[in-house]
Amino acid sequence: MDPIKVETLLKVQQLRDQFDNLEKHTQWGIDFVEKYTKFVKERSEIELNYARQIRNLSKKYQPKKKEEDDNKYTWCRAFHSTLNEMNDYAGQHEVIAENMMSQIIAELTRYTQEIKTERKAHFHDGRKAQQQVEASWKQLEACKRKFERDCKEADRAQQYFEKMDADINVTKADVEKARQQAQMRHQMASDSKNEYSSYLQKFNQEQNEHYYTIIPNIFQKIQAMEEKRIERMGESLKTYAEVDRQILPIIGKCLDGITQVAESIEPKNDSSQVIESYKSGFEPPGDVEFEDYGQAMKRTVSETSLTNSRTDSKGDRSSKSKCKPLWPFIKKNKLSLKLGANPEDFSHLPPEQRRKKLQAKIDDINKDIQKEMDQRDALTKMKEVYIKNPQMGDPNSVDPRLAEIAQNIEKLQAEAQKFEGWLAEVEGRMPVKSDPPKRTSVLYETQNNTPPTNNNCAQDRESPDGSYTEEPSSEVQSKVQPETAESGDEFDDADEEIQPTIGTCKALYPFDGVNEGTISVTEGELLYVIEEDKGDGWTRVRRNEEEEGYVPTSYVEVFLDSNAKGAITYI
Repeated sequence: MDPIKVETLLKVQQLRDQFDNLEKHTQWGIDFVEKYTKFVKERSEIELNYARQIRNLSKKYQPKKKEEDDNKYTWCRAFHSTLNEMNDYAGQHEVIAENMMSQIIAELTRYTQEIKTERKAHFHDGRKAQQQVEASWKQLEACKRKFERDCKEADRAQQYFEKMDADINVTKADVEKARQQAQMRHQMASDSKNEYSSYLQKFNQEQNEHYYTIIPNIFQKIQAMEEKRIERMGESLKTYAEVDRQILPIIGKCLDGITQVAESIEPKNDSSQVIESYKSGFEPPGDVEFEDYGQAMKRTVSETSLTNSRTDSKGDRSSKSKCKPLWPFIKKNKLSLKLGANPEDFSHLPPEQRRKKLQAKIDDINKDIQKEMDQRDALTKMKEVYIKNPQMGDPNSVDPRLAEIAQNIEKLQAEAQKFEGWLAEVEGRMPVKSDPPKRTSVLYETQNNTPPTNNNCAQDRESPDGSYTEEPSSEVQSKVQPETAESGDEFDDADEEIQPTIGTCKALYPFDGVNEGTISVTEGELLYVIEEDKGDGWTRVRRNEEEEGYVPTSYVEVFLDSNAKGAITYI
């Protein structure tokens, strides 16, 4: 085979191999960009899930109800502030996910499509140029073979003519024919030579342009494309770090806020509030006097004695001989609390706490009275305007409302006087040095759900072994004992409201209750209805004893019980 032809074929094959290698490398680079994009996407999903879990955790430990002690103590306020800071902390991780989606994932996805299109165009141009030079080479080979064939034919025709011309037996006409044939063949060989020479020159120009202009330009474009891809990869990695770095100051502020609220905790102030809240107002008992049973004399009972002798007659018992139990060990009758039978005058509470409750009740009533009086004054002025300007309205139309307000004020004033009387009674009986403390019998509260007329305790009883017992009757004691034996706490919180269910509902759509007072539900979830829509578009529902809140009425299908109307709240 022609060495030149072999060399040319080797160059073409090598170029084709280089194109294949470049194609594999550039495709691997694009795959790597897509792999990095997937990594960032999964990272953003992790950030979103983490933020969602932090929010749910913070929501889980938020106070369920507005209780009195929620913000009373500094350590409670510090914890609630920490939960709020954790919400902001979760929000910053959501910002990380959003920025990664917009600044990295979206940009790289768009750029990947662009680089795929650009790469396809470059390799298409390279293959097209390669096909053109190969086609030109094939045409040059065809011209070369034709020129070679025509030269051989002309040489054979020339040899035949010379043979015929030397033969004396051949006619002159045959010799002339052979000469003309040889000339024709020589002319054809000359034309083929010219064509081959012309096309060879053209092929060399095309080949030179192919290897020195077209292919280098394509390689340069592919190189620029690769360098740009690598540069974009570096920019994305830098953006990846900047997205995290941007939220670090805000996260630092959240952590600083938690530190500040932690430093604001005041243990002494909180303990003082606890002392003030649970201060009973009872006077500590005096010393117990020695009783000498060895003397054959009637045992006397001191004012501070815990028991009364059974041999004493009722007529000889003075007011000082009545019960005075050791007040730190007095147990609350839980039966009355569980049955919702707390007296209206709060006589089940110790004196100091009872005084606070009564004072708070009086303040609320006075506020209501002031509101009614303000309404009365406004209506009175309106009536005066109507009297002066009858065209503006009928003065008599205001009278029914004025009469209703007057009745309300009268009722509120009577209620205020009632509580003020109880308050005066409590303040008059607050323990002083010369006045021994007295308390209301717990069993009296259980049996009578009305305020007692006096605060003297029930008659003390002495068991056969001489120990003190608080109950006046064994029969009543046997009824109350199952409820009172549950715990030894002195006082429990009896103010928690338990709303009865008035029906059920089914969630038609999912709802994410992020606002205070709402509750999150999932589609198809069944819940209990505890309060109907009051016209504001919200229905109050309950999931369990600790989870309740409001959901949009349009998001649920409500099924009310037949006796749901008129349902009341049990305390």
